[in-house]
Amino acid sequence: MENNTVETKYNKWITILSIAIPIAVAALFGVSFKRLGIDVEPFTFLPPIYATINGLTAVILVVAVLAIKNGNRKLHENLMKIAIGCSIAFLLMYVAYHMSAESTKYLGDYKALYFFILISHIVFSIAIIPLVLITYVKALAQRFDKHKKIAKITFPIWLYIAVTGVIVYLMISPYYA
Repeated sequence: MENNTVETKYNKWITILSIAIPIAVAALFGVSFKRLGIDVEPFTFLPPIYATINGLTAVILVVAVLAIKNGNRKLHENLMKIAIGCSIAFLLMYVAYHMSAESTKYLGDYKALYFFILISHIVFSIAIIPLVLITYVKALAQRFDKHKKIAKITFPIWLYIAVTGVIVYLMISPYYA
């Protein structure tokens, strides 16, 4: 398949997923297992797991960049696939937790800092979806010049999201019920 055909084929999916995922996540915040008639205990075991996945994602992203800088394209490719898988696993656990538990309020002394980190984390989490998908498709299409160009934008944003995900967890974890 020609490179442009690969990109054209996936452009529709990039657009659909970039819109559908944030809408679905936002909609699921209004849905709970209890409202659906499913009586479950809150999945309180999930936040430390998905915070750990965020931390692991940050490490994987850094190692993946080092791999490509050292010319190890296959390792880079595999690590990036793992990072995408980690992000998907995070998202599924995050939604499951919030469908099973009430939102936790931050009660600490650093509210302005907490909300700045949280809001920037959320905004960038929405923006990263098309960036990751476009970056991945450029590599898939072997358009490495364009892949590298957009990866220079995608990488720091994705790393920020992964790191701030851990920070948000650490700041709010004392207040979980």
